[in-house]
Amino acid sequence: MGKKKQEQARQAAIAQQISRIKLPKGRECFGVVQQRLGGSRMKVICFDEKTRVCRIPGRLKRSLWVREGDIVIVEPWEFGGEEKGDIIYKYRPVQVDWLKKKGYLKKLQEFELF
Repeated sequence: MGKKKQEQARQAAIAQQISRIKLPKGRECFGVVQQRLGGSRMKVICFDEKTRVCRIPGRLKRSLWVREGDIVIVEPWEFGGEEKGDIIYKYRPVQVDWLKKKGYLKKLQEFELF
């Protein structure tokens, strides 16, 4: 496979990722990982102006690798939802750029993390 074809395949993969970006639904909200606490738990600043201690559910533990500064979707718990939640999705850098362009991450400048 030549370099041109590899580049075209990579561009097609990026375009496909961008066309199918998951957005928060219902009680879910955007968040930024502030600190990793250990044991698949981390402190997340949510866009609804709350700081939650969130965990990665067992079904996603092996496949979801989250670091400080990552943009994620947080689902607050039904009980203790003000201070606890689950991380259900992590955005890739290309997806974050797309979300910024479309205006979904306007509150990100308020946090001044980036």
